[in-house]
Amino acid sequence: MKIKYNNTTYTIPKPFDKCNFGSNPTKELTIMNRFNEPGHLFVQSAKLPAFAVAIYDTIIGAEATEDYKTMQHGITWFQKNFTNAYYALLD
Repeated sequence: MKIKYNNTTYTIPKPFDKCNFGSNPTKELTIMNRFNEPGHLFVQSAKLPAFAVAIYDTIIGAEATEDYKTMQHGITWFQKNFTNAYYALLD
């Protein structure tokens, strides 16, 4: 599966091609780092298209269910395709 976003074509690998990207996979959403502390001066977040948010959510779910193969596969994809978001959300 391929999705075009901001003049770049992204290849969505298996199993992430089965994610629900919603009706508008390129709609931008702001995701906050799940470890941000309330009231902290330095808050990390990233603006991502919906398809990347779905992959991020799958990574977090894979971590919670100890599916480390899927988790690492998603992290590697994020490192390559959304480097800044990787550092803000997953590193």
